Amino acid sequence: MMQNLDLTSATTAEAEVRRRVAEAQRVVIKVGTSSITHTNGRANLAMLERLCWAIVNELNREREVILVTSGAIAVGMGRLQLTERPTNIREKQALAAVGQCDLMNIYSRIMNMFGHTVAQILLTKDDIEDELTRTNVTNTFEALLERGVLPIVNENDTVSTLEVWHNGSFGDNDTLSAHVARVVGADLLILLSDIDGLYARDPRLEPDAELLTFIPTLTPDIMSCATSSSSSKRGTGGMRTKLLAAEMATAAGIDMVIANGNRPENITGILEGEGLGSLFPRKGTVME
Repeated sequence: MMQNLDLTSATTAEAEVRRRVAEAQRVVIKVGTSSITHTNGRANLAMLERLCWAIVNELNREREVILVTSGAIAVGMGRLQLTERPTNIREKQALAAVGQCDLMNIYSRIMNMFGHTVAQILLTKDDIEDELTRTNVTNTFEALLERGVLPIVNENDTVSTLEVWHNGSFGDNDTLSAHVARVVGADLLILLSDIDGLYARDPRLEPDAELLTFIPTLTPDIMSCATSSSSSKRGTGGMRTKLLAAEMATAAGIDMVIANGNRPENITGILEGEGLGSLFPRKGTVME
Protein backbone atom coordinates (compact mmCIF):
# COMPACT_ATOMS: atom_id res chain seq x y z
CA MET A 1 0.00 0.00 0.00
CA MET A 2 1.37 3.42 -0.99
CA GLN A 3 1.72 6.45 1.26
CA ASN A 4 -1.62 7.78 2.50
CA LEU A 5 -1.13 11.50 1.88
CA ASP A 6 -3.65 14.33 1.81
CA LEU A 7 -3.61 15.36 -1.86
CA THR A 8 -3.99 19.09 -1.22
CA SER A 9 -1.22 19.25 1.38
CA ALA A 10 1.04 17.07 -0.75
CA THR A 11 0.49 19.36 -3.76
CA THR A 12 1.20 22.46 -1.69
CA ALA A 13 4.33 20.93 -0.18
CA GLU A 14 5.62 19.88 -3.59
CA ALA A 15 5.06 23.36 -4.98
CA GLU A 16 7.03 24.87 -2.11
CA VAL A 17 9.93 22.47 -2.61
CA ARG A 18 9.88 22.98 -6.39
CA ARG A 19 10.26 26.72 -5.79
CA ARG A 20 13.20 26.01 -3.52
CA VAL A 21 14.77 23.75 -6.16
CA ALA A 22 14.53 26.59 -8.67
CA GLU A 23 16.68 28.68 -6.33
CA ALA A 24 19.41 26.04 -5.93
CA GLN A 25 22.84 27.60 -6.34
CA ARG A 26 25.14 24.56 -6.14
CA VAL A 27 23.92 21.57 -8.16
CA VAL A 28 25.36 18.09 -8.65
CA ILE A 29 24.14 16.31 -11.79
CA LYS A 30 24.72 12.60 -12.32
CA VAL A 31 24.30 11.11 -15.79
CA GLY A 32 24.09 7.36 -16.41
CA THR A 33 25.83 5.30 -19.04
CA SER A 34 22.71 4.60 -21.08
CA SER A 35 22.01 8.32 -21.45
CA ILE A 36 25.33 9.16 -23.11
CA THR A 37 26.24 6.03 -25.10
CA HIS A 38 24.75 4.02 -27.92
CA THR A 39 23.95 0.34 -27.41
CA ASN A 40 27.29 -0.55 -29.05
CA GLY A 41 29.15 1.43 -26.38
CA ARG A 42 30.13 4.30 -28.65
CA ALA A 43 29.61 7.77 -27.23
CA ASN A 44 26.29 9.35 -28.16
CA LEU A 45 27.72 12.68 -29.30
CA ALA A 46 24.35 14.29 -29.95
CA MET A 47 23.16 13.46 -26.43
CA LEU A 48 26.44 14.60 -24.87
CA GLU A 49 26.19 17.92 -26.69
CA ARG A 50 22.61 18.42 -25.45
CA LEU A 51 23.72 17.56 -21.91
CA CYS A 52 26.60 20.02 -22.06
CA TRP A 53 24.33 22.72 -23.51
CA ALA A 54 21.93 22.32 -20.57
CA ILE A 55 24.83 22.54 -18.10
CA VAL A 56 26.30 25.59 -19.85
CA ASN A 57 22.91 27.27 -19.64
CA GLU A 58 23.06 26.95 -15.83
CA LEU A 59 26.71 28.01 -15.65
CA ASN A 60 25.80 31.11 -17.62
CA ARG A 61 23.15 31.82 -14.99
CA GLU A 62 26.00 31.77 -12.46
CA ARG A 63 24.99 28.48 -10.89
CA GLU A 64 27.74 26.17 -9.70
CA VAL A 65 27.50 22.75 -11.34
CA ILE A 66 29.36 19.50 -10.75
CA LEU A 67 28.86 16.63 -13.19
CA VAL A 68 29.18 13.01 -12.08
CA THR A 69 29.45 10.92 -15.22
CA SER A 70 29.25 7.21 -15.85
CA GLY A 71 30.21 5.59 -19.13
CA ALA A 72 33.97 5.01 -19.01
CA ILE A 73 33.78 1.22 -19.27
CA ALA A 74 31.09 1.33 -21.97
CA VAL A 75 33.04 3.87 -24.03
CA GLY A 76 36.17 1.74 -23.58
CA MET A 77 34.21 -1.23 -24.92
CA GLY A 78 33.20 0.82 -27.94
CA ARG A 79 36.73 2.03 -28.55
CA LEU A 80 38.10 -1.55 -28.43
CA GLN A 81 35.12 -2.88 -30.39
CA LEU A 82 33.96 -5.30 -27.71
CA THR A 83 30.34 -6.48 -27.79
CA GLU A 84 30.17 -8.11 -24.35
CA ARG A 85 30.99 -6.45 -21.03
CA PRO A 86 33.83 -8.44 -19.41
CA THR A 87 33.23 -10.09 -16.06
CA ASN A 88 36.75 -10.03 -14.60
CA ILE A 89 38.01 -6.96 -12.79
CA ARG A 90 41.31 -6.48 -14.63
CA GLU A 91 39.54 -6.25 -18.00
CA LYS A 92 36.98 -3.78 -16.63
CA GLN A 93 39.79 -1.66 -15.20
CA ALA A 94 41.59 -1.64 -18.54
CA LEU A 95 38.42 -0.61 -20.35
CA ALA A 96 37.79 2.15 -17.79
CA ALA A 97 41.30 3.51 -18.41
CA VAL A 98 40.71 3.64 -22.16
CA GLY A 99 37.16 4.93 -21.96
CA GLN A 100 37.83 7.64 -19.38
CA CYS A 101 40.32 9.30 -21.73
CA ASP A 102 37.81 9.30 -24.58
CA LEU A 103 35.00 10.52 -22.35
CA MET A 104 36.94 13.46 -20.92
CA ASN A 105 38.21 14.40 -24.36
CA ILE A 106 34.62 14.60 -25.61
CA TYR A 107 33.41 16.63 -22.64
CA SER A 108 36.38 18.98 -22.93
CA ARG A 109 35.86 19.58 -26.65
CA ILE A 110 32.13 20.26 -26.32
CA MET A 111 32.43 22.51 -23.27
CA ASN A 112 35.31 24.40 -24.89
CA MET A 113 33.04 24.99 -27.89
CA PHE A 114 30.63 26.71 -25.48
CA GLY A 115 33.45 28.70 -23.87
CA HIS A 116 33.82 26.69 -20.65
CA THR A 117 36.62 24.67 -19.06
CA VAL A 118 36.35 21.22 -17.46
CA ALA A 119 38.44 19.41 -14.86
CA GLN A 120 38.63 15.69 -14.14
CA ILE A 121 38.26 14.36 -10.59
CA LEU A 122 38.55 10.59 -10.08
CA LEU A 123 37.62 9.35 -6.62
CA THR A 124 37.74 6.21 -4.53
CA LYS A 125 35.67 5.67 -1.42
CA ASP A 126 38.78 6.09 0.71
CA ASP A 127 39.16 9.62 -0.65
CA ILE A 128 35.81 10.50 0.91
CA GLU A 129 36.08 8.51 4.13
CA ASP A 130 39.57 9.64 5.13
CA GLU A 131 39.42 13.08 6.79
CA LEU A 132 42.63 14.45 5.27
CA THR A 133 41.94 13.37 1.69
CA ARG A 134 38.30 14.45 2.02
CA THR A 135 39.53 17.92 2.96
CA ASN A 136 41.86 17.94 -0.03
CA VAL A 137 39.05 16.85 -2.33
CA THR A 138 36.73 19.52 -0.94
CA ASN A 139 39.38 22.22 -1.39
CA THR A 140 39.90 21.16 -4.99
CA PHE A 141 36.17 21.36 -5.73
CA GLU A 142 35.96 24.80 -4.12
CA ALA A 143 38.94 26.13 -6.07
CA LEU A 144 37.50 24.89 -9.36
CA LEU A 145 34.02 26.24 -8.69
CA GLU A 146 35.44 29.63 -7.70
CA ARG A 147 37.02 29.81 -11.15
CA GLY A 148 33.88 28.80 -13.02
CA VAL A 149 35.33 25.40 -14.03
CA LEU A 150 33.03 22.39 -14.45
CA PRO A 151 34.36 19.51 -12.30
CA ILE A 152 33.61 16.17 -13.96
CA VAL A 153 33.69 13.30 -11.50
CA ASN A 154 33.88 9.55 -11.93
CA GLU A 155 34.95 6.68 -9.74
CA ASN A 156 38.60 5.75 -10.19
CA ASP A 157 37.78 2.35 -11.63
CA THR A 158 41.39 1.44 -12.40
CA VAL A 159 42.19 1.17 -8.68
CA SER A 160 38.79 1.14 -6.93
CA THR A 161 37.56 -2.42 -6.35
CA LEU A 162 36.03 -4.32 -3.50
CA GLU A 163 38.91 -6.77 -3.70
CA VAL A 164 41.60 -4.25 -2.76
CA TRP A 165 41.33 -3.51 0.94
CA HIS A 166 42.76 0.02 0.84
CA ASN A 167 40.63 1.24 -2.06
CA GLY A 168 36.97 0.70 -1.32
CA SER A 169 34.44 1.01 -4.11
CA PHE A 170 31.31 3.16 -4.20
CA GLY A 171 29.77 0.39 -6.32
CA ASP A 172 27.75 2.74 -8.53
CA ASN A 173 27.71 6.39 -9.49
CA ASP A 174 24.34 7.07 -7.87
CA THR A 175 26.04 6.48 -4.53
CA LEU A 176 29.13 8.40 -5.66
CA SER A 177 27.02 11.42 -6.64
CA ALA A 178 25.31 11.48 -3.23
CA HIS A 179 28.72 11.43 -1.52
CA VAL A 180 29.93 14.24 -3.78
CA ALA A 181 26.79 16.30 -3.12
CA ARG A 182 27.30 15.89 0.60
CA VAL A 183 31.02 16.73 0.51
CA VAL A 184 30.52 19.94 -1.50
CA GLY A 185 27.41 21.03 0.40
CA ALA A 186 25.17 20.98 -2.67
CA ASP A 187 21.67 22.43 -2.63
CA LEU A 188 20.36 19.92 -5.17
CA LEU A 189 21.25 16.52 -6.62
CA ILE A 190 19.80 15.55 -10.00
CA LEU A 191 20.05 11.89 -11.06
CA LEU A 192 19.46 11.47 -14.79
CA SER A 193 18.12 7.98 -15.46
CA ASP A 194 16.74 6.05 -18.43
CA ILE A 195 13.12 6.55 -17.29
CA ASP A 196 11.09 9.55 -16.14
CA GLY A 197 11.46 8.85 -12.42
CA LEU A 198 10.20 6.48 -9.73
CA TYR A 199 7.03 4.58 -10.61
CA ALA A 200 4.62 2.78 -8.30
CA ARG A 201 5.15 -0.31 -10.48
CA ASP A 202 7.66 -1.27 -13.16
CA PRO A 203 6.58 0.74 -16.24
CA ARG A 204 8.38 -1.68 -18.55
CA LEU A 205 5.94 -4.39 -17.46
CA GLU A 206 2.92 -2.18 -16.72
CA PRO A 207 2.71 0.82 -19.08
CA ASP A 208 -0.06 2.44 -17.01
CA ALA A 209 2.11 2.53 -13.86
CA GLU A 210 1.88 5.80 -11.91
CA LEU A 211 4.86 8.14 -11.86
CA LEU A 212 5.49 9.31 -8.29
CA THR A 213 6.34 13.00 -8.61
CA PHE A 214 6.78 13.81 -4.91
CA ILE A 215 8.20 11.47 -2.28
CA PRO A 216 8.38 13.29 1.07
CA THR A 217 9.48 10.18 2.98
CA LEU A 218 11.31 7.03 1.91
CA THR A 219 8.99 4.47 3.45
CA PRO A 220 9.34 0.68 3.05
CA ASP A 221 6.46 0.88 0.54
CA ILE A 222 8.42 3.37 -1.53
CA MET A 223 11.59 1.29 -1.37
CA SER A 224 9.62 -1.72 -2.60
CA CYS A 225 8.86 0.15 -5.84
CA ALA A 226 12.51 -0.05 -6.84
CA THR A 227 14.23 -2.65 -8.95
CA SER A 228 17.78 -3.55 -7.97
CA SER A 229 19.35 -3.71 -11.42
CA SER A 230 19.78 -1.33 -14.32
CA SER A 231 17.55 -1.73 -17.37
CA SER A 232 20.67 -1.21 -19.47
CA LYS A 233 23.41 -3.80 -19.91
CA ARG A 234 25.89 -0.91 -20.03
CA GLY A 235 25.16 0.46 -16.54
CA THR A 236 25.67 -0.79 -13.01
CA GLY A 237 22.95 1.02 -11.10
CA GLY A 238 19.18 0.69 -10.85
CA MET A 239 16.30 2.42 -9.15
CA ARG A 240 17.21 0.92 -5.78
CA THR A 241 20.65 2.56 -5.85
CA LYS A 242 18.94 5.85 -6.66
CA LEU A 243 16.65 5.54 -3.65
CA LEU A 244 19.64 4.76 -1.45
CA ALA A 245 21.29 7.88 -2.86
CA ALA A 246 18.10 9.79 -2.02
CA GLU A 247 18.33 8.57 1.58
CA MET A 248 21.88 9.81 1.86
CA ALA A 249 21.29 13.14 0.12
CA THR A 250 18.07 14.12 1.89
CA ALA A 251 19.55 13.19 5.27
CA ALA A 252 22.37 15.62 4.49
CA GLY A 253 19.90 18.44 3.79
CA ILE A 254 19.98 18.13 -0.01
CA ASP A 255 16.92 18.01 -2.27
CA MET A 256 17.07 15.34 -4.98
CA VAL A 257 15.29 14.74 -8.29
CA ILE A 258 15.30 11.63 -10.49
CA ALA A 259 14.54 12.56 -14.11
CA ASN A 260 14.88 11.21 -17.63
CA GLY A 261 18.43 11.61 -18.94
CA ASN A 262 17.34 10.98 -22.52
CA ARG A 263 15.99 14.53 -22.39
CA PRO A 264 18.87 16.59 -20.96
CA GLU A 265 16.67 19.67 -21.33
CA ASN A 266 14.95 18.39 -18.18
CA ILE A 267 17.82 19.97 -16.27
CA THR A 268 16.60 23.40 -17.35
CA GLY A 269 13.00 22.56 -16.53
CA ILE A 270 13.85 21.23 -13.06
CA LEU A 271 15.88 24.34 -12.26
CA GLU A 272 12.99 26.52 -13.41
CA GLY A 273 10.69 24.81 -10.92
CA GLU A 274 8.78 22.62 -13.35
CA GLY A 275 7.16 19.45 -12.02
CA LEU A 276 9.51 17.04 -13.77
CA GLY A 277 10.72 13.68 -12.51
CA SER A 278 10.46 12.40 -8.94
CA LEU A 279 11.29 14.90 -6.21
CA PHE A 280 12.72 13.89 -2.83
CA PRO A 281 12.78 16.86 -0.41
CA ARG A 282 15.55 17.22 2.11
CA LYS A 283 14.66 15.93 5.56
CA GLY A 284 13.19 18.19 8.19
CA THR A 285 11.39 20.51 5.81
CA VAL A 286 8.00 19.07 4.82
CA MET A 287 5.36 16.62 5.96
CA GLU A 288 7.36 14.63 8.51
